[in-house]
Amino acid sequence: MTALTGGYLAASRIGKAESSSPVDNAAGISAADLQKFLVSQVQLKPRTVDRFIIGNPETVIRKIGTCWMSDWQTCRKAVESGVNVLITHEPTFYTHWDLDEKSGDYFASPEYTRQLYLDQVEKKKRWINENGLVIIRNHDTMDALKENGIPFALGKFLGFSNSDIVASRTYYNVYKVNGQKASDFARKVAGKLSEIGQPGVAFYGDPDRLIASVGVGTGCICDPMEFADLQPDLFISIDDVVRTWTQTAYASDTGQPLIVINHGTSEEMGMRSLNMIIKQKFPDIDVIHFNQGCTYKWITG
Repeated sequence: MTALTGGYLAASRIGKAESSSPVDNAAGISAADLQKFLVSQVQLKPRTVDRFIIGNPETVIRKIGTCWMSDWQTCRKAVESGVNVLITHEPTFYTHWDLDEKSGDYFASPEYTRQLYLDQVEKKKRWINENGLVIIRNHDTMDALKENGIPFALGKFLGFSNSDIVASRTYYNVYKVNGQKASDFARKVAGKLSEIGQPGVAFYGDPDRLIASVGVGTGCICDPMEFADLQPDLFISIDDVVRTWTQTAYASDTGQPLIVINHGTSEEMGMRSLNMIIKQKFPDIDVIHFNQGCTYKWITG
């Protein structure tokens, strides 16, 4: 199959929600019931971020929302849309372990900065609780889920099928492509990603190098250094992982083709995939998705 020829999970405009017709939760399904289903998809480690972040687990679901990141703007859209249970892939409170973080992220910052973040956490917590919103994190599950998880969903969006996989392990897939220049493939990727808000990609290495395989990882688990042993001809990684003096400098010095895309762009399709999984499991509940894609605005001169 030639990559980048097909779409995946047709979507509305970025920033707007995809919605089905409103239905009643006659069965009284709770947020706890939903979470039980979500974590049943894969065998998780005992310590996982896939849990309730805030809100009452016994809340009866009126409407479910899915998103890549539960930033305040998306939380507001959820409440305005009638969603009372929001499933997010990334943190709500600015650190990987959310309200249980003790040392990482902003906790490692100077006291002045730490207090700025803590004050914002309290404001956001208060607003979420006042609006009766329940937030569930689903991160580790979707990263490891076979067939429909994060790396598979991105691969499908780029036009690959599972039959194109030539090497794989949890979190990583390597797909075969028709022989072509690395720069030509990068342009095709940019064309696809423009559909979800990223009009260009960063490219490192030799643009004229011929490639026959492409390696795709899972969000922050896509460091080229971590799956180089799968030997893709070209790596796709994200901006939250690579360093300009390490992976990208190595790519430039060796010619190893490397494409860098936005973290949100890489995982948007995975969360749309989760949305579809939930709809199939709970057909009598309204389930909508809040499109996000690229997390920053592209401004050109």
